[in-house]
Amino acid sequence: MGIFSFLKKKKDVPVDSGPATRLRTGEPSRLGLDNEAERARQREIARATAAKIDAIESAMAFDIFNPPEPAWGSPARRPARTEAQIGAAARDADTLPLLELATTELLTDEASGEPAAAPQVAPLIEEIAILFANGQLQLAGQMLVDSLADLGLRERAVWWMLFDLYQAGGQQDAFENIAIDYASRFETSPPAWNPLNPLAQAGAEPARTGITPTESFGPLLDAAIAPQLQRLCELAATSPAVRLEVGAVHAVTADGCARLLTALTVLRGGGRELIVAGAAELAETVRASIAIGARDASEAPWLLLLELLQLLNREKDFEETAMDYCVTYELSPPSFEAHANVAAAAVQAPSRSDRFMLPAVIDGAAAPLFDAIDAYAEQYQPLVLDCARLARVDYNAAAALLKRLRVLAASGKIIELRDINHLVAALFRLMGYGEVARLFPHKY
Repeated sequence: MGIFSFLKKKKDVPVDSGPATRLRTGEPSRLGLDNEAERARQREIARATAAKIDAIESAMAFDIFNPPEPAWGSPARRPARTEAQIGAAARDADTLPLLELATTELLTDEASGEPAAAPQVAPLIEEIAILFANGQLQLAGQMLVDSLADLGLRERAVWWMLFDLYQAGGQQDAFENIAIDYASRFETSPPAWNPLNPLAQAGAEPARTGITPTESFGPLLDAAIAPQLQRLCELAATSPAVRLEVGAVHAVTADGCARLLTALTVLRGGGRELIVAGAAELAETVRASIAIGARDASEAPWLLLLELLQLLNREKDFEETAMDYCVTYELSPPSFEAHANVAAAAVQAPSRSDRFMLPAVIDGAAAPLFDAIDAYAEQYQPLVLDCARLARVDYNAAAALLKRLRVLAASGKIIELRDINHLVAALFRLMGYGEVARLFPHKY
């Protein structure tokens, strides 16, 4: 959802909906700027800091999300920079020295291999993560909101944690309000509202946990995908959810588009959940393969593109593409219909095995879940625990889960926790999950 859509929606939002930040209300900044020259200087500092954070974030994405690179807790890392180098670079950018460090260097001391001294922001982030784990959502949210005026000026993590808290609580208006401020603060596109399982609905929804059949495609989507699709369709009959990873696809054929379109229709039926990772990227790849007015070309890529746009809930884009389809083939296009139980996920490193989907909440009554994870571990290597629907983990349950994972890691199992929300990721990092598993927070 673009920023202009947010601005349009704000007409109907009450003034007390969400946190009343200064970017929205026009109140004076806490920076205490006294004159225009000082404002200009601070703007230059903010731009330099934002550029520095963007560079760090790119390095973070490379470090954490790309398959060849280590995730949190992995031993490999780039050579440490000298203190003089870090200080000089920080002075040039007029920003904090800690922002010059690579993400993984903030987590582990280079020489000793022991956890490094936590950055100055760690105590606040850890405290909020513990409060959230213990069910104190309101207090955790207020602390995050209060931190935006100071810590939030330079640290995106608190924004990401607040976005995840609003999604977990089903607070869409507050989420979209703060997304405007985030876009203004960091001069970037704001995240879109896309909760997989808010806490507000967790009790009413069926428990979707257990092995999630997963297939990764790419780089060419052609007839060769047929065996993978057939396996998914067969397993879908007994699985509460299935997952397709299509973000690595860089080229498509008409036959491949037709086969995937048919499979999507089958997989989203029967009340099961369908998760498509990289749907937005595939939509752009398919769009590049079609041409308006090329009537002799197959309709399959057009129809797959329309299906993907429905899955992404991009109604305006769907209608424009449907009009182009109508012009090209002189046929009535399909009507837009938002699909239930279908979710688009961000593209990440492809899974190497079927995932084990974790529930929305892990609390004290988690022994059956842990036993199911043990059974999953007997069949698969690596163990990929899907946290896309995981909103919150009780602190004591997190300790019990870590104990189980330590046993599995000691037996030689490789463990990955993927698509973790940033509140849960902060808790896992605090408790030492990085010692036994690779942690992959979801991306904003």
